[in-house]
Amino acid sequence: MKFSENWLRSHVSIAADSATLERRLTMIGLEVEGIEAIGAGLEGVVVAKIVAAEKHPEADRLQVCAVDAGTGAPLQIVCGAPNARPGLVVPLATVGASLPGGIAIKAAKLRGVESFGMLCSAKELGIDADASGLLELPDDAPIGKPLTEVLGLPDNIIELGLTPNRADCFCVRGIAFDVAAAFDSEVATLDIPPVQETIATELAVQLHAGADAPRYCGRVIEGVNATVATPLWMRERLRRAGIRPVSFLVDVTQYVMLEIGQPMHAFDRDTLKGAIGVRKARTGEMLKLLDGRQVPLDGDFLVITDTDRAIALAGVMGGFDTRVTDATKNIFLEAAHFAPAAIIGRSRKLGMHTDAAHRFERGVDPQLPRIAIERATALIQQIAGGNAGPVIEASLPEHLSEPAAVVLRRARLSRVLGSTVADDEVERILRALGMTVVAESDGWTVTPPSRRFDIAIEEDLIEEVARIHGYDAIPLHAPAGEIQPGSVTETRVPETPLRAQLAARGFFETLNFAFLDANVLSTWKLDADAIPLANPLSAELAVMRTALLPGLVEAMKRNTARQIGRVRLFEMGRVFHAGSDAPQETIRIAAAACGTARAEQWGEAAREVDFHDLRGDLDSLLALTGQPDAFSYVPATDVPWLHPGRAATLRRGDCCVGHIGHLHPALLRALDIDHEVVVFELAVEVLCGRNLPTVGSLSRQPSVRRDLAILVADEVSWARIEASLRKALGEVLREVIAFDVYRGKGVADGSRSIAMGLILQDDSRTLVESDVEHCVALAVTALQQDCGAVLRG
Repeated sequence: MKFSENWLRSHVSIAADSATLERRLTMIGLEVEGIEAIGAGLEGVVVAKIVAAEKHPEADRLQVCAVDAGTGAPLQIVCGAPNARPGLVVPLATVGASLPGGIAIKAAKLRGVESFGMLCSAKELGIDADASGLLELPDDAPIGKPLTEVLGLPDNIIELGLTPNRADCFCVRGIAFDVAAAFDSEVATLDIPPVQETIATELAVQLHAGADAPRYCGRVIEGVNATVATPLWMRERLRRAGIRPVSFLVDVTQYVMLEIGQPMHAFDRDTLKGAIGVRKARTGEMLKLLDGRQVPLDGDFLVITDTDRAIALAGVMGGFDTRVTDATKNIFLEAAHFAPAAIIGRSRKLGMHTDAAHRFERGVDPQLPRIAIERATALIQQIAGGNAGPVIEASLPEHLSEPAAVVLRRARLSRVLGSTVADDEVERILRALGMTVVAESDGWTVTPPSRRFDIAIEEDLIEEVARIHGYDAIPLHAPAGEIQPGSVTETRVPETPLRAQLAARGFFETLNFAFLDANVLSTWKLDADAIPLANPLSAELAVMRTALLPGLVEAMKRNTARQIGRVRLFEMGRVFHAGSDAPQETIRIAAAACGTARAEQWGEAAREVDFHDLRGDLDSLLALTGQPDAFSYVPATDVPWLHPGRAATLRRGDCCVGHIGHLHPALLRALDIDHEVVVFELAVEVLCGRNLPTVGSLSRQPSVRRDLAILVADEVSWARIEASLRKALGEVLREVIAFDVYRGKGVADGSRSIAMGLILQDDSRTLVESDVEHCVALAVTALQQDCGAVLRG
């Protein structure tokens, strides 16, 4: 919110200087983001009138002007401004004056012609950036009067960074109440009496949007002069608030919005064809806006209509076809209340930002529409004439909330602040903020004004007292209290050990955006159920991620592009999928590795990282559950982003936990990666479950080892072999170890030889040779039946 300090002081009288005001605004929660001083050091600049202008005899772009400065004889001024003309009232810097930027004005000769002063643009005066020509003043500006008196200078332009809950401060009057409370002053009364009706013309108003638009006020004003110039005082206040003056009928609606906080719009009455309505837009409906753009609408938008034709985008911008122009004679003024939920995001959806939408998104006082109509009507009649009809109001009372009283307890106030604030100070603060205060035995019953819909609970009132009383006035105390420890369960692996385990194995944790480019997800074939953002920061961040790996691999690419040859990265975070009712969030952990399997060293030959290296890292995570045997690896052939022959699905029982493997060569080419990348991604929730540990005695019986070598087809996995052995031998088989795999001479194509060791042990007795032979026979039989294996001689 940007505004003129002089304008603020016209609503609230305070004795503090600008520096004190700026500091106090920030201390009460209205953070001053910037302050710009304008109009200082303009002594010697007066209002003057060009009475004659002739072409300079030696320069095509210069004119020799006779200027009346109120001193009697006209002054001769050489000027090069394109808008210099007889009859124009402009600022004149007289000889001896100094302008911002160190420009000293003195008599001079320009191309042989004497000049006794300088006609000035707004930029040369330091009050605006416009340097296109001379600053044009009203024709009735008093000649010879100091410019500072005419323009209300010097002044400060203050810009506040307001938090979303302080929607009431998006106008000068709203800020004035906070300033009055902070400086123990009062806000000047803004007398807005109803304008006398002189015509009976009116337009019917119909509301069809329910709670989205519960109040709409309008008034017809006939016979206005649309070509009248906006008064200088109004233009300056608008300009210092960051709004460019356009025309009087537009400017007056902007002025009322800045003054009291109610966005308004003026229609050309003669372009309207019937009753005014408010309804939801229809999908595919088109509307041409004031800026000339033709925009498509859908059911998320509210529109203003006449005989069902959309003529304005409610709460955002008016329509082109019903705009006011210099030819306008009759207008229809509107001021409405729209619910924030009906306006939020609508302007950004169309790639625009308007002052009206900015306010409606945060909330506008529902009691303001009629007041705004009366204020704007009075200003229009005062400056542009016209005859006003009655104010027509349509409302849905069931959707208009009234301020509710809030109880503030004296003991609660003292406890939260840690100090006592005097009762009369509490009451002064709350009343200065426009609240109704009724004293009770243990505190106060407080009713906030309708503009302060952020006041709903007792803590809101405590905050108001604290910020106005002054945070620096609250004594400092060391906090004290008891912390209730959180419950810890042994049946779940915490997330921190998962991170620590991967970090201990040489992985670096990354944090990536939860937003991705839709094209990236499409490349990975992970765009199913992706959630697009309604208002993305950019096209590269347009959808929510459905997996961690796209962002993780992109981070790996950035590392390898900077000559990091061996990269190990992991991330734990949320992924998002569209659900039938609402988006679904799940926590996952992912890792990616490329480069050499081990850091550069002399003990062994360098080799590229492969599936088994990363599986070892993953197995270390599974070991944290205390049940590594509960997990199994199944070959994965249907995961589009993984190499079909070098990938696996990790399962826990019948539940899929995640996937591990080499990235698909086609994906690597699409991502412009020229080296192998091994990855895994798991669902943390399934991974983290574990059973309570149990204590068992160590067996006193010796174990026995027997080695077997079998021939088995390549498609038979080790997991299948191990499962067959454990099923056949039961608890006697304590461990099975594969210590050799051979392909080559003596082994048929499509088969391999696997040598394994069986560790056998019984807790109740020592196994004798016959027991061991029986176990081996059972193992061989099971392998033959389940896996088609043949015992190798």
